[in-house]
Amino acid sequence: MRSELLNKIEKKIVVSCQALEDEPLHGRGMMVLMAKAAIMGGAAAIRADGAQDIEDIKSAFDIPLIGLNKRNIAGYPVYITPTSEDALTVLRAGADVVAIDCTLRKRPEGLDKIFAVVRREFPDKKIMADISSIEDAREVSRLKPDFLATTLSGYTDETLTRPKPDIRLVEALVEEFDIPIIAEGNYWEPEQVVKAFEAGAFSVTLGSVITRPQLITKKFTSYLEDWKKSRSQSGK
Repeated sequence: MRSELLNKIEKKIVVSCQALEDEPLHGRGMMVLMAKAAIMGGAAAIRADGAQDIEDIKSAFDIPLIGLNKRNIAGYPVYITPTSEDALTVLRAGADVVAIDCTLRKRPEGLDKIFAVVRREFPDKKIMADISSIEDAREVSRLKPDFLATTLSGYTDETLTRPKPDIRLVEALVEEFDIPIIAEGNYWEPEQVVKAFEAGAFSVTLGSVITRPQLITKKFTSYLEDWKKSRSQSGK
Protein backbone atom coordinates (compact mmCIF):
# COMPACT_ATOMS: atom_id res chain seq x y z
CA MET A 1 0.00 0.00 0.00
CA ARG A 2 1.33 3.42 -0.98
CA SER A 3 2.37 5.46 2.07
CA GLU A 4 0.78 8.77 3.03
CA LEU A 5 4.25 10.33 2.97
CA LEU A 6 4.66 9.56 -0.74
CA ASN A 7 1.27 11.07 -1.51
CA LYS A 8 2.18 14.25 0.34
CA ILE A 9 5.45 14.94 -1.45
CA GLU A 10 4.96 13.59 -4.98
CA LYS A 11 5.58 16.31 -7.59
CA LYS A 12 5.99 18.82 -4.77
CA ILE A 13 8.73 21.09 -3.44
CA VAL A 14 10.80 20.20 -0.38
CA VAL A 15 12.68 23.06 1.27
CA SER A 16 15.97 22.46 3.07
CA CYS A 17 16.13 24.68 6.16
CA GLN A 18 19.71 24.56 7.42
CA ALA A 19 22.27 26.99 8.77
CA LEU A 20 25.79 25.96 9.73
CA GLU A 21 27.53 27.34 12.80
CA ASP A 22 29.38 30.01 10.81
CA GLU A 23 26.23 31.31 9.12
CA PRO A 24 24.20 34.36 10.25
CA LEU A 25 20.94 32.44 10.69
CA HIS A 26 22.42 29.71 12.88
CA GLY A 27 20.75 29.45 16.26
CA ARG A 28 17.76 27.87 17.93
CA GLY A 29 14.44 29.00 16.54
CA MET A 30 15.80 30.49 13.33
CA MET A 31 15.08 27.43 11.19
CA VAL A 32 11.60 27.09 12.67
CA LEU A 33 10.85 30.54 11.28
CA MET A 34 12.47 29.62 7.99
CA ALA A 35 10.36 26.47 7.83
CA LYS A 36 7.23 28.51 8.58
CA ALA A 37 8.04 30.85 5.70
CA ALA A 38 8.68 27.90 3.37
CA ILE A 39 5.40 26.25 4.34
CA MET A 40 3.55 29.52 3.78
CA GLY A 41 5.07 29.55 0.30
CA GLY A 42 3.82 26.06 -0.48
CA ALA A 43 6.59 23.68 0.61
CA ALA A 44 5.25 20.16 1.03
CA ALA A 45 8.07 18.97 3.30
CA ILE A 46 11.11 20.26 5.16
CA ARG A 47 14.67 18.94 5.25
CA ALA A 48 16.50 19.86 8.45
CA ASP A 49 19.85 19.25 10.11
CA GLY A 50 20.45 18.37 13.74
CA ALA A 51 18.26 16.98 16.49
CA GLN A 52 17.26 20.34 17.94
CA ASP A 53 16.03 21.87 14.70
CA ILE A 54 14.29 18.63 13.73
CA GLU A 55 12.51 18.41 17.06
CA ASP A 56 11.50 22.08 17.03
CA ILE A 57 10.23 22.07 13.44
CA LYS A 58 8.37 18.79 13.88
CA SER A 59 6.74 20.10 17.06
CA ALA A 60 5.62 23.28 15.33
CA PHE A 61 4.30 21.90 12.05
CA ASP A 62 2.42 18.81 10.90
CA ILE A 63 4.48 18.29 7.76
CA PRO A 64 6.81 15.54 6.51
CA LEU A 65 10.36 16.09 7.72
CA ILE A 66 13.56 14.73 6.22
CA GLY A 67 16.29 14.80 8.84
CA LEU A 68 20.04 14.50 8.81
CA ASN A 69 22.92 15.08 11.16
CA LYS A 70 25.96 16.81 9.66
CA ARG A 71 29.10 15.84 11.49
CA ASN A 72 32.73 16.05 10.45
CA ILE A 73 34.83 13.08 11.51
CA ALA A 74 38.59 13.33 11.03
CA GLY A 75 39.84 11.22 8.14
CA TYR A 76 36.45 10.74 6.50
CA PRO A 77 34.86 12.91 3.78
CA VAL A 78 31.36 11.59 4.56
CA TYR A 79 29.54 14.05 6.83
CA ILE A 80 25.77 13.68 6.25
CA THR A 81 24.58 11.26 8.96
CA PRO A 82 27.87 9.32 8.90
CA THR A 83 27.02 6.68 11.53
CA SER A 84 24.09 4.63 12.78
CA GLU A 85 24.06 6.66 15.99
CA ASP A 86 23.65 9.84 13.95
CA ALA A 87 20.76 8.23 12.11
CA LEU A 88 19.09 7.18 15.36
CA THR A 89 19.54 10.69 16.75
CA VAL A 90 17.72 12.12 13.74
CA LEU A 91 14.83 9.67 14.01
CA ARG A 92 14.49 9.99 17.78
CA ALA A 93 14.10 13.73 17.23
CA GLY A 94 11.02 13.05 15.11
CA ALA A 95 12.16 12.92 11.49
CA ASP A 96 9.99 10.85 9.16
CA VAL A 97 12.90 10.19 6.81
CA VAL A 98 16.62 10.01 7.59
CA ALA A 99 19.01 11.21 4.87
CA ILE A 100 22.34 9.38 4.75
CA ASP A 101 25.44 10.02 2.64
CA CYS A 102 25.57 6.91 0.48
CA THR A 103 28.48 7.85 -1.75
CA LEU A 104 31.34 5.43 -2.35
CA ARG A 105 33.71 7.53 -0.28
CA LYS A 106 35.59 6.34 2.79
CA ARG A 107 33.25 6.24 5.76
CA PRO A 108 33.50 5.58 9.52
CA GLU A 109 30.76 2.94 9.51
CA GLY A 110 29.44 0.66 6.78
CA LEU A 111 26.11 1.37 5.12
CA ASP A 112 24.98 -2.21 5.69
CA LYS A 113 25.14 -1.68 9.44
CA ILE A 114 23.53 1.78 9.35
CA PHE A 115 20.58 0.55 7.27
CA ALA A 116 20.17 -2.54 9.46
CA VAL A 117 20.15 -0.51 12.68
CA VAL A 118 17.64 2.01 11.33
CA ARG A 119 15.28 -0.68 10.11
CA ARG A 120 15.51 -2.57 13.36
CA GLU A 121 14.95 0.42 15.62
CA PHE A 122 12.56 2.42 13.41
CA PRO A 123 10.88 0.00 10.98
CA ASP A 124 8.19 2.52 10.03
CA LYS A 125 10.61 5.31 9.07
CA LYS A 126 12.13 5.88 5.64
CA ILE A 127 15.73 6.10 4.43
CA MET A 128 16.90 8.60 1.82
CA ALA A 129 20.19 7.77 0.11
CA ASP A 130 22.07 10.96 -0.74
CA ILE A 131 24.24 10.07 -3.73
CA SER A 132 26.50 11.81 -6.22
CA SER A 133 26.55 9.44 -9.18
CA ILE A 134 24.94 6.48 -10.88
CA GLU A 135 27.73 4.31 -9.41
CA ASP A 136 26.75 5.37 -5.89
CA ALA A 137 23.14 4.52 -6.65
CA ARG A 138 23.97 1.10 -8.04
CA GLU A 139 25.94 0.19 -4.92
CA VAL A 140 23.37 1.37 -2.40
CA SER A 141 20.38 0.01 -4.33
CA ARG A 142 21.10 -3.46 -2.94
CA LEU A 143 20.09 -2.07 0.48
CA LYS A 144 16.76 -0.89 -0.94
CA PRO A 145 16.63 2.75 0.19
CA ASP A 146 13.19 4.36 0.06
CA PHE A 147 14.49 7.36 -1.91
CA LEU A 148 17.53 8.25 -4.01
CA ALA A 149 18.53 11.93 -3.85
CA THR A 150 21.05 13.68 -6.11
CA THR A 151 22.18 15.85 -3.20
CA LEU A 152 25.91 15.26 -3.54
CA SER A 153 26.43 15.55 -7.29
CA GLY A 154 29.06 18.24 -7.75
CA TYR A 155 30.33 17.91 -4.17
CA THR A 156 32.56 14.84 -4.45
CA ASP A 157 35.94 14.75 -6.15
CA GLU A 158 34.57 12.51 -8.88
CA THR A 159 31.61 14.78 -9.71
CA LEU A 160 33.05 18.29 -9.48
CA THR A 161 32.61 18.83 -13.21
CA ARG A 162 29.05 17.51 -13.39
CA PRO A 163 26.31 19.92 -14.58
CA LYS A 164 24.63 22.05 -11.91
CA PRO A 165 21.89 21.12 -11.34
CA ASP A 166 22.53 17.57 -12.46
CA ILE A 167 19.32 16.87 -14.35
CA ARG A 168 21.09 14.29 -16.49
CA LEU A 169 21.70 12.26 -13.34
CA VAL A 170 18.00 12.49 -12.49
CA GLU A 171 17.16 11.11 -15.93
CA ALA A 172 19.65 8.25 -15.58
CA LEU A 173 18.38 7.30 -12.13
CA VAL A 174 14.74 7.36 -13.21
CA GLU A 175 15.56 5.12 -16.16
CA GLU A 176 17.48 2.55 -14.14
CA PHE A 177 15.77 2.37 -10.74
CA ASP A 178 12.24 1.80 -9.54
CA ILE A 179 12.83 4.06 -6.54
CA PRO A 180 11.48 7.62 -6.06
CA ILE A 181 14.17 10.06 -7.21
CA ILE A 182 14.58 13.33 -5.32
CA ALA A 183 16.27 16.04 -7.37
CA GLU A 184 18.47 18.13 -5.10
CA GLY A 185 21.53 20.31 -5.40
CA ASN A 186 22.07 23.67 -7.10
CA TYR A 187 18.50 24.33 -8.17
CA TRP A 188 18.27 28.13 -8.46
CA GLU A 189 15.58 28.76 -11.06
CA PRO A 190 11.92 27.66 -11.38
CA GLU A 191 12.63 26.49 -14.91
CA GLN A 192 15.23 24.05 -13.57
CA VAL A 193 12.67 22.60 -11.17
CA VAL A 194 10.25 22.01 -14.05
CA LYS A 195 13.01 20.34 -16.07
CA ALA A 196 13.74 18.01 -13.14
CA PHE A 197 10.09 16.99 -12.96
CA GLU A 198 10.02 16.51 -16.72
CA ALA A 199 13.05 14.23 -16.28
CA GLY A 200 11.02 12.09 -13.89
CA ALA A 201 11.91 13.46 -10.46
CA PHE A 202 9.50 12.46 -7.70
CA SER A 203 10.17 15.66 -5.73
CA VAL A 204 12.62 18.56 -5.89
CA THR A 205 14.48 19.89 -2.86
CA LEU A 206 15.43 23.56 -2.79
CA GLY A 207 17.94 24.90 -0.28
CA SER A 208 20.30 27.83 -0.62
CA VAL A 209 18.13 29.65 -3.16
CA ILE A 210 15.53 30.06 -0.41
CA THR A 211 17.22 29.71 2.96
CA ARG A 212 20.71 31.22 2.66
CA PRO A 213 20.35 34.99 2.18
CA GLN A 214 24.10 35.55 2.07
CA LEU A 215 24.40 33.27 -0.97
CA ILE A 216 21.37 34.77 -2.66
CA THR A 217 22.86 38.24 -2.21
CA LYS A 218 26.25 37.03 -3.49
CA LYS A 219 24.59 35.70 -6.64
CA PHE A 220 23.38 39.21 -7.47
CA THR A 221 26.50 41.10 -6.41
CA SER A 222 28.78 38.75 -8.36
CA TYR A 223 26.63 39.15 -11.45
CA LEU A 224 26.81 42.91 -11.06
CA GLU A 225 30.59 42.87 -10.70
CA ASP A 226 30.93 40.75 -13.83
CA TRP A 227 28.69 43.20 -15.69
CA LYS A 228 30.78 46.16 -14.54
CA LYS A 229 33.98 44.39 -15.60
CA SER A 230 32.63 43.58 -19.05
CA ARG A 231 31.56 47.20 -19.57
CA SER A 232 34.97 48.44 -18.47
CA GLN A 233 36.75 46.09 -20.85
CA SER A 234 34.54 47.17 -23.75
CA GLY A 235 35.15 50.87 -22.98
CA LYS A 236 31.56 51.69 -22.14
